[in-house]
Amino acid sequence: MAKVYLCHIDKNTHNITDSKMNNDKLLEQVTVKAQSWLGDGYDEETKAEVRRMLEADDKTELIESFYKDLEFGTGGLRGIMGAGSNRMNIYTVGAATQGLANYLHEAFPDMPQISVAVGHDVRHNSRKFAEIVANIFSANGIKVYLFDSFRPTPELSFAIRQLGCQSGVNITASHNPKEYNGYKAYWSDGAQIIAPHDVNIIDHVNRIKSAKEIKFEGKPELIEIIGEEMDNKFLAAIKTLSLDPEVIKRHADLKIVYTPIHGTGVKLVPDSLRNYGFRNIIHVPEQDIPDGSFPTVDSPNPENASAMAMAIEKAKEVGADLVVASDPDADRIGCVIRDNNGEYQLINGNQIVMILMNYIMLRNRELGLLKGNEYVVKTIVTTETIKAIAENQNVKMFDCYTGFKWIANVIRDLEGTERYLGGGEESYGFLAEDFCRDKDSVSAISLMAEICAWAKDRGLDFNKMLQEIYLKNGYSHEEGISVVRPGKTGAEEIQKMMVDFRANPPKQLGGSPIVIVKDYADLNCTDLRTGKVTKMDFPTTSNVLQFFTEDNTKISIRPSGTEPKIKFYIEVHDTMKDLDDYARCNADAVAKISVIKKDLGI
Repeated sequence: MAKVYLCHIDKNTHNITDSKMNNDKLLEQVTVKAQSWLGDGYDEETKAEVRRMLEADDKTELIESFYKDLEFGTGGLRGIMGAGSNRMNIYTVGAATQGLANYLHEAFPDMPQISVAVGHDVRHNSRKFAEIVANIFSANGIKVYLFDSFRPTPELSFAIRQLGCQSGVNITASHNPKEYNGYKAYWSDGAQIIAPHDVNIIDHVNRIKSAKEIKFEGKPELIEIIGEEMDNKFLAAIKTLSLDPEVIKRHADLKIVYTPIHGTGVKLVPDSLRNYGFRNIIHVPEQDIPDGSFPTVDSPNPENASAMAMAIEKAKEVGADLVVASDPDADRIGCVIRDNNGEYQLINGNQIVMILMNYIMLRNRELGLLKGNEYVVKTIVTTETIKAIAENQNVKMFDCYTGFKWIANVIRDLEGTERYLGGGEESYGFLAEDFCRDKDSVSAISLMAEICAWAKDRGLDFNKMLQEIYLKNGYSHEEGISVVRPGKTGAEEIQKMMVDFRANPPKQLGGSPIVIVKDYADLNCTDLRTGKVTKMDFPTTSNVLQFFTEDNTKISIRPSGTEPKIKFYIEVHDTMKDLDDYARCNADAVAKISVIKKDLGI
């Protein structure tokens, strides 16, 4: 008897019967789908893996691998590697590429030569997938610029713009665990794809019913290898972002510990720091080794303290002024500073964005560069303190959805009329430039080192500088909680949680009544004090729910677009009386967030 452990079974007999019927129907559907992968067009290795799953007593893996097709989310295509329609493999990658190629021909019917750029990270199968992508594009008559080896994600975005490409693909799963890989699709402006192109591409992908429809045989004459020349152009462009070269000269020996966490950042981040003028870059040798198994960490995510542990140990050993890291595809930045007690402390993504935004706006003002048409961008789940900083500098601020494709969308809309100063999100992403249209740890780390030198020149350490930002703009404390629910039942549970929060929203959180509800699924903003409902101005709807309380607490709830989790973002506010009041604000905020989590049932 086949064993299936996927569907929830309720206590009453009627629901047990229904669940068994659902299980039997689901198993029948995935079996038919899996058997189609045993036909022509699939290689023997894939067929052997599918047979193993079909013949296994426990059908959980079979169902997880075939119960749905991988879909584009906020970061594109992403999933566990293996055989199956819900897995990353040469066929799901191939179908996505064939669909994108078909759409490019439709979108640019009169272009003599459509071109794309293709890059990849250090993960297992990434080079293989990238070469398959290049082959499929070329087989469809599309010119391909393929990087000679792994590169940071932002350089792929930069290359698309430099080369005048119509699209691009980067094979990466960002900071996900080693079992994952992914596929990020880009448009001609170097930004990840949004509507209408994403919907149109998915439509073209869905039209592909068989692996035999994928053109795997490439045309080598249409594939051009790129590398060092593009690296140099990218680094030169990043150097132009420096706002105080003289302060770097005075602190060129700043002790900077950097780790790429086995990822692509090792290619460019140290070079960029040296290009800025820093001479004392201290490596974590074990983590300089590119390795898709990420052997020295449980998770290659620089927002986790455990991923930064080796870098912190190195910092203690050498007495570092700054500790920075990038995730495996080098689009996210991690940062460690000394706290009031001199201990190395990981700061969060909101604080990273605050520090970078504050410096860029402040230095632009000091240099007389603010003309009144400047703006910054943050995502709706990122701290509202950014808004306060921008208002105090008389700089416009725009909110957008989570994901840098939406920050890029704002840049696109304002290009030629307003000057972009920077954009960031709480998930450790920042973009200081508009010559690239995806978050960029290479430029962010370079600027963070410059800020460290700038602060030191004024007799400040990073911690005191951060506290001064809070003192001037209002104190905020944020905590993100991810509730992981993998698999089919997990997706159903996440969906139910969102339905329940909409149907039965909390009346208060942390002792303060909820006064504003923003539901991005219908773009309604409801003022509970007056009952007034207004429409929010966003380019599309999104499955995000926000609660604002009377005391300015903000709660955001959204399912992840790339991972099997639902995310809760809690942000509380306070007023600092002076710098000595920081510890009190911090303690009160931690206690309040603990209460809010209980109120939310998480």
